[in-house]
Amino acid sequence: NTTELVKEDLNKLAELNRKVELQNESLDTLEKLAIAKANRLASIPSIKPVREDKLKRKISYLSGFGWRNHPIYHIKKFHKGIDFTSPKGTPIQATGNGVVKAVIIKKRGYGKHVIIDHGYGYETLYGHMSKILVKKGDKVVRGQTIGLVGSTGSSTAPHCHYEVHYKGKAINPIDFVFDGMTPEEYQEFVEKAKAENQSLD
Repeated sequence: NTTELVKEDLNKLAELNRKVELQNESLDTLEKLAIAKANRLASIPSIKPVREDKLKRKISYLSGFGWRNHPIYHIKKFHKGIDFTSPKGTPIQATGNGVVKAVIIKKRGYGKHVIIDHGYGYETLYGHMSKILVKKGDKVVRGQTIGLVGSTGSSTAPHCHYEVHYKGKAINPIDFVFDGMTPEEYQEFVEKAKAENQSLD
């Protein structure tokens, strides 16, 4: 009868509404997951800290992660980062989104340097700046200029000493500097960083 048909239609409509609600919830969840993934990818360090311009990717001299001859103390010392040579005043850029955790000025060691907390367990350190352009607590985005290359602290030439830390431990930054390089360019970069040479700090 008519009443039963109406009830049946109402039940079908209610079921359809439930399906629409579930689908909307699924879409909301997917959107949140996509945003979270995008935020993570934007935060994890993935570019070199210095580039003389947007086109030049060549670095004339590198001193990589690992045991290196210290230029001042003349002993083998573990080098926790990579030294990128660049002329004094070259912009130093944040390698991922994050918050400035510390701005430190010392006469020795890393001299004028900045530490950025990227979240997800990652932190980066940028050493020997001639000028610092951020302050503690500042939010920064990948590619933003945070300071200028210098030779402050225990340094023998203008360069950016760059470290990547994961959960408090220094790890090899070579895995975090793809910077749009071709596989051939990246391999050349890796070989330069692996070469046994003297660090600049």
